[in-house]
Amino acid sequence: MYFQTAVPFSQEILANLILQEYMGRRRTPMTMTIGARIKSLREQRRLSQEDLAEQFGFKDRQTLSAIETGDRKVAADELLRATQIFGVSVDYFTDPFMLAGEGRFSWRQTGVDGDRLRGYEESAGRLIAAFRTLASQTGRKPPLIRSALSLSKQSSFDDASAAGERFAAEFDLGEVPARRLADVMAEKLGILVLMVDPIDGVSGAACRLPELDVVLINRNEIAGRRHFDLAHELFHILTWEKMPPEHIEEAMPKKRNRVEQLADNFASALLMPAGVLDRFGDWGDLTDESLVDRLNEVADELLVTSQALRWRLFGMKRLSREQSDAISGDDLRNNGRAKPGKPETPPLFSRPFVQIVAAALDEGQTSMRRIASILGLAIDDFADLFAAHGVEAPYEL
Repeated sequence: MYFQTAVPFSQEILANLILQEYMGRRRTPMTMTIGARIKSLREQRRLSQEDLAEQFGFKDRQTLSAIETGDRKVAADELLRATQIFGVSVDYFTDPFMLAGEGRFSWRQTGVDGDRLRGYEESAGRLIAAFRTLASQTGRKPPLIRSALSLSKQSSFDDASAAGERFAAEFDLGEVPARRLADVMAEKLGILVLMVDPIDGVSGAACRLPELDVVLINRNEIAGRRHFDLAHELFHILTWEKMPPEHIEEAMPKKRNRVEQLADNFASALLMPAGVLDRFGDWGDLTDESLVDRLNEVADELLVTSQALRWRLFGMKRLSREQSDAISGDDLRNNGRAKPGKPETPPLFSRPFVQIVAAALDEGQTSMRRIASILGLAIDDFADLFAAHGVEAPYEL
């Protein structure tokens, strides 16, 4: 529900208007949202249910427990009491266009200050919440079943590579798996893939909601890094329950933990399956310039980085230790180019995301001004956004 008025509502009037929408109903999206956000704030403040129940004036913690699970509706005076206890506005508990205690993020980044990352996480959360809310309002249902890999922390690196190979084969990613990966993730697995302009230092992220999986990728990275990050985050999505990733992951750490090493092996094998590499012939007799040139050429063709290809071939024993050690990293930087050049930047967000935005605008589920604010775009930018994804604009812009 979205209120728009020239006169600001008092918190009390706003709380009453919102709560009237679900009065008499149980376990509505609103009750679930309010309950989840109360629970999130309680846990952030390290309060027990008994402590918070006492601050609300409840006789027992069971009342609060029922609120947190969405089994009990919140009265207007209780919602106002929550704003006073936690020092937040009513919007914090009721705004569907934000994530608060509902999404778990894993960020792939380098040297980003914690406060800046938390600020960007809030902005990214608004994109994800907008998709979730507008998709529901326009009749799109979340995936009924989530896919998962049968891997654990005890799995070997060969197991992870084999899973990557199988993924590429079973989803028919073709001769250049990187080219189709994002579409397959969206169409076959129901994962929302978003190409974004994040803060400096962030290369990608995975996000898990109760009903939605999301991968965010820095669209300004070179293609090889984008594709590797995409495959790496896919591993986290498919193994989240058995191997929950760290909230903050260093993209270039001195030492990677086991889960990240498994993710790297999966991503490498998915993007560079043995069957695909077979068509480039034998590497054993190549040395010096001829080896470097072949690595750079093949990496360009497969839309990966030359360094990633080098380590994949070495891991498969198609390159010897002597061959690998003889290669200078400088010769493979930017896939052998003196300068990286300007990368081909994919359009913002993704076609499924933009289709939902267009449908919501067309049906009047949101206003252009509000969605522009959430997406961080000027209203004049929307015509180009729709055109970039081949989506018909909902009305004359």
